[in-house]
Amino acid sequence: MLKQNLQQKLLQKLSPQQIQFIKLLQVPTVSLDTRIKEELEENPALEDISLTNINEPEEQYPDRDPDEDTYNSDDEKGEMDEFNIDDYLQEDNVNDYGSRYDQNGDDEDERKEIPIAVQSSFFESLQSQLDLLPVSDKDFSIGKQIIGSLDDDGYLRRPIMSLTDDLAFSQNVMAEDEEVEDMLKVIQSFDPPGVGARSLQECLLIQLRKKDANDPIIKKAITVVEDYLDEFTRKHYDKLERSLNMNSIELRGVVNEILKLNPKPGDSNEVSTKQMQVIPDFHISNNDGTLILTLNSKNAPELKVSRSYQEMFQHYDKASQKDKKMKEAVQFVKQKLDSAKWFIDAIKQRQQTLLKTMNAIMQYQYDFFLTGDDKNLKPMILKDIADRIGMDISTVSRVANSKYVQTEHGTFLLKSFFSEAIQTESGEEVSNKEVKKILEEHIGEEDKRHPLADEKLTDILKEAGYNIARRTVAKYREQMNIPVARLRKEL
Repeated sequence: MLKQNLQQKLLQKLSPQQIQFIKLLQVPTVSLDTRIKEELEENPALEDISLTNINEPEEQYPDRDPDEDTYNSDDEKGEMDEFNIDDYLQEDNVNDYGSRYDQNGDDEDERKEIPIAVQSSFFESLQSQLDLLPVSDKDFSIGKQIIGSLDDDGYLRRPIMSLTDDLAFSQNVMAEDEEVEDMLKVIQSFDPPGVGARSLQECLLIQLRKKDANDPIIKKAITVVEDYLDEFTRKHYDKLERSLNMNSIELRGVVNEILKLNPKPGDSNEVSTKQMQVIPDFHISNNDGTLILTLNSKNAPELKVSRSYQEMFQHYDKASQKDKKMKEAVQFVKQKLDSAKWFIDAIKQRQQTLLKTMNAIMQYQYDFFLTGDDKNLKPMILKDIADRIGMDISTVSRVANSKYVQTEHGTFLLKSFFSEAIQTESGEEVSNKEVKKILEEHIGEEDKRHPLADEKLTDILKEAGYNIARRTVAKYREQMNIPVARLRKEL
């Protein structure tokens, strides 16, 4: 039986403007330019003033820094207006967002592209060495198959039988496993040394056997890698001295020789084209003890609504007769104008949110930004900043996860300023980063022949007033990528 009834529900829905803003907020400065270019390509009603010949009168903003936007605590987010034809028929020289920035204000150095060294890749280098060998067509095909099967580290992870099958099915080359093995030995003679190995042990042995075979240290190093690699990796040096009848000085020479080898030969000839370019979103300068926060000018692009689309909409809107095609044209132009206005407003709102959030972080960690000392970092979680700026925790998280700030003490990821609190014996709350800094200092100053165990590090921290458990010390050590005491041991 069908029934009808009325219900009241509270639902949270995001407007198109809010979705646009959320997506833009989490984009770092280095990717913002790409995002803007995508929007310019998709929406013909949006224009970039910096790509046109429009010259804005400088006297309208005589005190404006052309390169950077300085934080103003009075800036607040405005509400999105509903569609109005007057919004699109504004004067270009005053109200277009971004016109306050001098289009020639960007530093010339910022526009220079990072040069990338032109060098043959790892696989191209191996292929060129194979091309120079006087081998048969069959062996050449086998060698080419082996090179193509290597991973980025230079290792051959696939079984010989699989290579034989690949040759038969993909290249119609019938080869025996022994032929593939023989050609693999040829590839292993290529540069860089160690390439084509099937394990770390084989990789190290290939490199050692290319050295002076008459050197007694090389001979002992080969013995260690062949028979005692597990003891070597676990740093059981006492067992190695007894087994090989060596003193500590001789063992130190063998260990140093092995440590010179490259465990990943594929990396030695590869120039990475994926260079990570960090562009700071904020700049903090110290002016006689007063911190000044500025926003990177790349976060304030010079965008405007296209005048031609404004005039087109005005023409369509005033047309006396409107047929179906005319109405479709009006709807299309209106949609593009709305989208352009929303995007410009989202960029402006993004800029204000970034400044507001970063200013709260700067005020909270004022002592750190003045000194650059990690011990001055206060415990701070996302909620602390969210409460200060009156925004949601997720908004602060989006700002902190992918944004960088440049200071006089280095460039930092905003996320690195957030840390949990630890209570000292005196009842004072300090950041766990302060504890990590103390741990790092003690581990750096320890006697590497007798490194400090986690229990000893726990006792040192307790003596300093930090009452934390041994498992917490182990967790902090692992977070800093510091191995256990046994693996830090040196001869």
